[in-house]
Amino acid sequence: MKQSLVIVKVGGAVVEQPDTLKKLLADFVQIPGYKILVHGGGRSATALCSKLGIESRMVDGRRITDAETLKVVTMVYGGLVNKNIVAGLQASAVNAIGLTGADSDVIRAAKRPVGDIDYGYVGDVVSVNAAFLASLLESGTVPVLAPLTHDGQGQMLNTNADTIAAETAKALSAFFKVSLVYCFEKPGVLLKPDDDSSVIPYISYYDFPRLVDDGTISGGMIPKIQNAFNALNAGVSSVLITSASALDKFEGTTIAL
Repeated sequence: MKQSLVIVKVGGAVVEQPDTLKKLLADFVQIPGYKILVHGGGRSATALCSKLGIESRMVDGRRITDAETLKVVTMVYGGLVNKNIVAGLQASAVNAIGLTGADSDVIRAAKRPVGDIDYGYVGDVVSVNAAFLASLLESGTVPVLAPLTHDGQGQMLNTNADTIAAETAKALSAFFKVSLVYCFEKPGVLLKPDDDSSVIPYISYYDFPRLVDDGTISGGMIPKIQNAFNALNAGVSSVLITSASALDKFEGTTIAL
């Protein structure tokens, strides 16, 4: 019987603020068994770009990553944000290791082809070194994954953290019974955007198109839920969308086939 693994993806708005990061890590530490944390850091990257005079351009919540922006996100995601999280976990007696996709070839990606939009140095995941991650977990080490990958030819790539979480969950489902948890600022997917009590408890594959068509689900939530369905189809046991502040309760919106 496979042992359980919880993969938590948390947005930059949570991990970039000392108070919310402290609460998140306190709850994350209490998750029993094997666990992985995947983080963003977009607000810090945008702030540093602004200080350096680099324009930040976004399309549907995805960052256009030119050469100068890539330098910034590599520093912020792989450095500042990642190491603050690792240090916080070490302070809670959790032996954590911060990784980008380039470290031990954990996540390899291909530069996204230019289509209607040129995303620049953005990577689409090709492979995840699940055996290496499994060995870390089994040794008692908690991986903390930054949203950066590499192409195997020396090029770093910016990769969406939701995608990294989903692809990692899919790959590790061969070794573990994987639960994927997406944390963000709201308590789940909301029926009414301004009413935090209107959480939709359950969204199925059949509900999804209707909720997109009527505008209930829009923007960055669309690819997040698409990633969730892809993960479930690939063998991930469960997907939950919730707020970081409710991580200890595991309440929110369950995504199911």
